[in-house]
Parts: sequence; structure tokens; C-alpha cells
Amino acid sequence: MQKEAEPVFKDRIKALFTNVWNVPNVLTMIRLALVPVFVVLFFNGLKKAALAVFVAASLTDMLDGFLARKLNQITDFGKLFDPLADKLMVITALVCQGIAGVFPWAAIAIVAAKELFMVVGGLLMLSRNVVVFSNIVGKTAQVFFILSLILSFFHEELAAWGTQLDLIFLWITVGISLLAMIIYIVGAVKTLVARKKKQT
Repeated sequence: MQKEAEPVFKDRIKALFTNVWNVPNVLTMIRLALVPVFVVLFFNGLKKAALAVFVAASLTDMLDGFLARKLNQITDFGKLFDPLADKLMVITALVCQGIAGVFPWAAIAIVAAKELFMVVGGLLMLSRNVVVFSNIVGKTAQVFFILSLILSFFHEELAAWGTQLDLIFLWITVGISLLAMIIYIVGAVKTLVARKKKQT
């Protein structure tokens, strides 16, 4: 069984990197490349420039999804690496704001553990030649993460106005994100069960 699974897994990996060079995938690659740029700007005190990079990355996320559908250039690479690029940028921004003392580490730890679980789970599913894609709840959580992170760059201004809107959005997002994980797990289990029934 192990010998049979290995060629299937290798074929799946090969398929991921087939027809990679199109506009949506290039935008995904650019978004990945912007992660270290964000970090350098953030820790050099150029917070507003880092915010501009974060917003630009978020916009490319919306754009590459639209173009992939519009140009019929949806690929396995995009389906896997597009959400991965989003998660990497969001987690990086969360950690940076945690180091800066803006966001609580408890929320960051929950999100990081959830995302690690999702990545490991995704790889395990991929090894079984199954890709479980993000659901609408997960996409909603991503939008809320982006909003909370954008607000976090104005944390001091919000605090001066007597509000912690960025933190409120963050904790709401944590809840939505955990719900998305549960839905993802249910979807993965259903997919595996359905496949097992077909094989029997």
C-alpha cells in the first residue's frame, strides 16, 4: 500500500506545479514575497509603510481570485498556495503586533495553533490525493483578520478615543476562525468517508 501511495503523492505534487505561470499565481507569489518586506518595514519603525504593504497584499488576494475565475486560470497551485499566502501574511502581522504589545499573545497563540493544524491537516489530506478548500466561514474570518489588523495600526488613536475596536474585531475573528476550522474538519472527514465507500 505504501509503494502505491508514493507515486500518487508524487503525481499530486507534480500536478501542483503544472501550469503555474499565470497572472493569478504570480500575484500569489508576489504576496508571499511581500511578507519579509512587511517585517523589515515594521521593525524599522515604518509602520504606515508596513500597513501599505499589508493592504496591497490583501488587495492582490482579492484580485488574483477574481482573475483566476474570470480568465479560467484556476489551478491546484493557486487553490493551495493562495490561502497559504494569506495565512502567512496574517500570522506574520499578528506576531509583529504581538511583539509591539498591541495584540494579546493568547489570541495569537490560538490563531497560530489553528493555522498550524490546518496546514498539517491539508498536507495529510494532500498525501491522500484530496484537497479540501476553504469555506465561506474561513473567508469571512480572513476578512475580519484583515480589518482587525488594519485597525491595529491605529491602536493608539483608537485608545485615545476610548475604544479598543481593533481588539474587539480580533477576538470576534478568533471565534469565527475556530468555527471555520470545525467546518473544515467536518468537510475533510466527509470527503474521506465518501471516498472509502466508493472504494468498497
